[in-house]
Amino acid sequence: MLADLLAGTLPPWQGWLIAGVLLGIAEIVAPGIFLIWIAIAAGLTGIVAFLLPVPLWLQVLLFALLCVVATYLGRRWYAAQPGESQDPLLNDRIGRLIGRTATVSTGLAQGSGHVKVGDSIWPCEGPDLPPGSLVRITGADGTTLRVEPCDQPGPAA
Repeated sequence: MLADLLAGTLPPWQGWLIAGVLLGIAEIVAPGIFLIWIAIAAGLTGIVAFLLPVPLWLQVLLFALLCVVATYLGRRWYAAQPGESQDPLLNDRIGRLIGRTATVSTGLAQGSGHVKVGDSIWPCEGPDLPPGSLVRITGADGTTLRVEPCDQPGPAA
């Protein structure tokens, strides 16, 4: 069948459908969430070419138009359907720290100081506390953590 396509003896609508299937397989093998829309456009072009006697130049034009439309609609659909992550805070380093406990490293004086979180030192804001005090991270303003004193250790940061 591929030899017929290359030799030009295969009807164009079959070529479009074969291209659609091959692009669909390529999307499965190397997922990029992009080839599927081109595969859909090729498949639709094949269906139109089968149903209507349109010249090849019009089929190519239709394919180009369908590629643009399918890709646009696909991008809108993906934007409206965000996938759920098993770890939504994966790339939010500060978000992962909220709720954890830390140790005041340099003492908090006049509302600011530094805390030790794991093996890192972070600037923080909170009530005046001596070095070594245990605090809970309640939020952040940029890279400055907001902390409050806590009595019991929670999850260590």
